Amino acid sequence: MSEKTKQKTNLIQDVYENRHLVWKLAKNDFKTRYAGSYLGIFWAFVQPVVTVLVYWFVFAVGFRPAVPENPPFLLYLLAGIVPWFFFSDALNSGTNALIEYNYLVKKVVFKISVLPIIKLISALFVHGFFVLFTVVLFACYGHIPDLYTVQIFYYTLCMFLLVLGMVYATSAVVIFFRDLSQIINIMLQVGIWLTPIMWKLQTIPKQWQWVFKLNPLYYVVNGYRDAFYQKQWFFQHPINTLYFFGFTIAMYVIGSNIFGRLKVHFADVL
Repeated sequence: MSEKTKQKTNLIQDVYENRHLVWKLAKNDFKTRYAGSYLGIFWAFVQPVVTVLVYWFVFAVGFRPAVPENPPFLLYLLAGIVPWFFFSDALNSGTNALIEYNYLVKKVVFKISVLPIIKLISALFVHGFFVLFTVVLFACYGHIPDLYTVQIFYYTLCMFLLVLGMVYATSAVVIFFRDLSQIINIMLQVGIWLTPIMWKLQTIPKQWQWVFKLNPLYYVVNGYRDAFYQKQWFFQHPINTLYFFGFTIAMYVIGSNIFGRLKVHFADVL
C-alpha cells in the first residue's frame, strides 16, 4: 500500500475508532462556543435569521431579482442560503480547528485528524435547526414534506464530505500561513454572490451558465431546492452528480495528503 493511500486510510480509521470521543467533543464544542453570553447558543441562530431577513427585505421589498414567483422569494432564498450557512460556518470553524485545540495537538497520544471533523459536526447542529425551520415554513406555504424532501439528508452528506476535504487542507496550511483565515473570509463573501442563492442561473447567458455550475455549491443549493419544491431526484442530474463527486474526491485526496505531510510539524509550530 502506498504512503498516500495509508494516509487517507488512517484518517478514516482514526475517525471511526474515536467516533464516541468525536461526538462528545462536537457536542461540547457547540455548547461552549457561546459560553459566557447571556443568551448562550441562541446567538448561533440569531445571525443567520437576521441575515435572511435583511436579504429578503432588500431583494423582495426593494430590488426585485429575476427569480420565480412560485415559490415566493423568501422560500427561494431560504432553500438556497441554508446550505450556504452550513458551508461557510463549517469551513471557517474547521479551518481554525487545530489552532483552537492546540493543547490537544501537542498531546502525542491524541489523534489530531479528528479535530476538523469535530467542528463540522458542531456546525451540523445549527444546520439541523434551520433545515427543520425551512421544512416547517415551506409546509406553511403549502409545500408539504414528501419523499423528495428526504434528499436533504443526501445533500447534507454531500456538503459535509466536500467541506471535510477542504478543511483537512486549510486547517493544516493555516498553522503555517495564518492569513489564510482572512483569505477564506473574503472568498466566502464573494462566493455567496457567485452561487445562485439570491438570483436565478437562467439570468446568465446560456453559453456562460456552465462556468457557474463548476461551483460545487451549485449542485448542493440546487439539490436543496429540488428536495423542497422542484421535486426532482438527484439521479436526474447525472452529469452534475458525477462532477460533484469527482470534485469532492479530488478535494479529499488533496486535503488528506496535505494534512498527512504537515501534521508532523504541527506541535512544533503551535
